[in-house]
Amino acid sequence: QVQLVESGGGSVQPGGSLRLSCAASGRTFSNYGMGWFRQVPGKEREFVARISWSGGRTDYADSVKGRFRISRDNAKNTAYLQMNSLKPEDTAVYYCAGDRIARGPASRRANDYEYWGQGTQVTVSS
Repeated sequence: QVQLVESGGGSVQPGGSLRLSCAASGRTFSNYGMGWFRQVPGKEREFVARISWSGGRTDYADSVKGRFRISRDNAKNTAYLQMNSLKPEDTAVYYCAGDRIARGPASRRANDYEYWGQGTQVTVSS
């Protein structure tokens, strides 16, 4: 059974930083792309960042480009999202997701992901 468990969320002031982690189990982590999404109440889940199975390709939403960095450590079966220069509009529940297709580039579309974590709240407020 595949499980994704996020951690690292919390409250931070504008301009601050957080690092989210996503620990995976239940399948060969290194074979699958990973994505990070976020959601606020009343809105659809929004793409944030993605990383290919090898870690060689990454992609970001325009709203976070230059501030967030996605990475993965295949030896630790963990994906990360380093978030810097946080803004109030980054406040959301953040989810990590595991790609449906092995050795794919990952996707910007939530429907292309098969497995999801439980989410971790990030609040940016002064």
